[in-house]
Amino acid sequence: MSEPAPILWTPTPERAQATAMARFIAWLEAERGLRFDDYQSLWDWSVTDLEGFWTAIVDFQGLELTPWEAVLGRRTMPGAEWFPGAQVSYPAHVLRHAEDRPQATALIAWSETFERQEITWAQLRDQVMRAAAGLRRLGVGQGDRVVAILPNTPHTLVAFLATASIGAIWSLAAPDMGPVAVLDRFRQIEPKLLIAQDSYILAGKRIDRREVVSGIADGLEGLAHRIHVPATDTPAPDGWSLWDDLLADPPAPDFAPVQVPFDHPLWIVYSSGTTGNPKPIVHGHGGLVLECAKSALHMDLGAQDRYAWLTSSGWIMWNAQLFALMQGAAVAMFDGAPHHPDLLHVWRMVAQERLTMFGAGAAFFMGCQKAGVRPGAALDLSALRSVGSTGSPLSPEAYEWIYRDVKSDVWLAPISGGTDLAGAFVGGNPMLPVRAGEMQCRYLGNATRAFDEQGREVIGQVGELVCTEPLPSMPLYFWGDEDGARLRDAYFDTYPGVWRHGDWIEITPEGGAIIYGRSDATINRQGLRLGSSEIYRAVEALDEVLDSLVVDLEFLGRESFMPLFVVLAPGAVLDDALRDRINARIRADVSPRFVPNAIEQVAEVPRTLSGKKLEVPVKKLLLGGDPDRVVNRDSMVNPDSFDWFVDYAAARAAVG
Repeated sequence: MSEPAPILWTPTPERAQATAMARFIAWLEAERGLRFDDYQSLWDWSVTDLEGFWTAIVDFQGLELTPWEAVLGRRTMPGAEWFPGAQVSYPAHVLRHAEDRPQATALIAWSETFERQEITWAQLRDQVMRAAAGLRRLGVGQGDRVVAILPNTPHTLVAFLATASIGAIWSLAAPDMGPVAVLDRFRQIEPKLLIAQDSYILAGKRIDRREVVSGIADGLEGLAHRIHVPATDTPAPDGWSLWDDLLADPPAPDFAPVQVPFDHPLWIVYSSGTTGNPKPIVHGHGGLVLECAKSALHMDLGAQDRYAWLTSSGWIMWNAQLFALMQGAAVAMFDGAPHHPDLLHVWRMVAQERLTMFGAGAAFFMGCQKAGVRPGAALDLSALRSVGSTGSPLSPEAYEWIYRDVKSDVWLAPISGGTDLAGAFVGGNPMLPVRAGEMQCRYLGNATRAFDEQGREVIGQVGELVCTEPLPSMPLYFWGDEDGARLRDAYFDTYPGVWRHGDWIEITPEGGAIIYGRSDATINRQGLRLGSSEIYRAVEALDEVLDSLVVDLEFLGRESFMPLFVVLAPGAVLDDALRDRINARIRADVSPRFVPNAIEQVAEVPRTLSGKKLEVPVKKLLLGGDPDRVVNRDSMVNPDSFDWFVDYAAARAAVG
């Protein structure tokens, strides 16, 4: 068992006691008579007494649920039944802040396409009410599906809240997604209405999407209405209505979001869909209300905060912005290229908007680190008190960069979870110290554990990330999966009755967590298994290497072949000397067993729209898979990058 990672930051006693987590613990003692010696004992209670924990979240956060028959009608996975009999509304919990603080800021928008906007809670509620009235006027009702192809702008949040407020079901795609990927998603759910933007500006260049969007609309059988959000002065296409027309009529004075059953569908999100049809994951109103309220403790979010997460509208982190909005925080939305005109552009938003919390994908922070960006020296980040990261493991070196070059007194709280549960398994706790390369704790209510191959819990060693108790935000079902077989195959095929997430995780003796990458991309060399992230950490610590991808090709009856693909910094050359340095770093930092058989230079590492490296599709391709079947290119952020690997696979096949 290795030594604990070094502590990079510890909250002062005053700061720790001022957090939402500390207030929750004090409330549990005062109102429930519960005392906990430390966070571990609090977590143990939260995953054992599920009824006590989740009712405490409801009461402490003042959630509005009508009386329920039980907390858990069924305590099974899959198929748990939460709060049967309860009625709830997700948008009502967001819009209630318009009653208390109508003139406070709700949304701030930085967009390359539109001018900066600032929207108050009163204005947000008015727009949502108008959009909801417009949807009803068009015949959209409870259970109908409303889909959108929109960027991360206020239009999108207004459309979502309006959809949910009338009991319709929301689903969203990013404007830069390919038409095949969008149709693969939306055709499965048979939408009644589509909202789409005709173009957008990215890195200073206008991207015209009119023909693509019209083609998608034409490909959706049964689509009754099309709403056009203009980003140019071009007229709406024939058969499309304007966004302003949707919001034209004032709502009824007695408008209120409809109350729906706890498990009524709220939105449909999708697996990455790198191969085959993406899984249409259905989450419910009640489960997400509870997950937002619980996660706010771990993110220490409140009405005093100004929050931003750098995200595409096609990533689950777009949905996670609502966690902050539901707590009354002002949410700053960024729509554009984060590197344009330079890598300080997003950090300028953080500084100018006086953001208190800023999050992004790990790739963004590591890109800033590699580029030598120093936001703390260039900008006033005095308001910033916390930084979040997700999407892929954040390297210990990136932790150190944040404390050195962003801000020394900041709470760094990476999270790891997924689209599947619209939340996190592990992440931050503002009362605990931050250790390099680790997430601080397992989330309350999430029975997250590491399992070995025999299904036994392990501490201090790498195992499968599992969840042994149900969560309210787990999928209700997959759309169209009538018998539940697809859901069971996705999460419950390995350990019956236990959710297997598909990541390697280590729970440290101190209670922290380390994610080692996808377990289906495991490297197995001479009987020793390893998560790919350990190799990435070693290789990408070199100044010459900006990015990397490694796969282990296992052939029946032959030794495995493990190639390493690297993206080099400008001016670097992949010569024998650099290859020797890369191998030496892996040998020293990881193990001689994991020195690659070959090192190849590539222009880009292929990634999903949410920034994950496409290890499994590349592995399948190099094992002889059909290039057209191993990956859905429309699910990639850089589809052309896959061409190099197709050629590489063909060249390897040609020489046997």
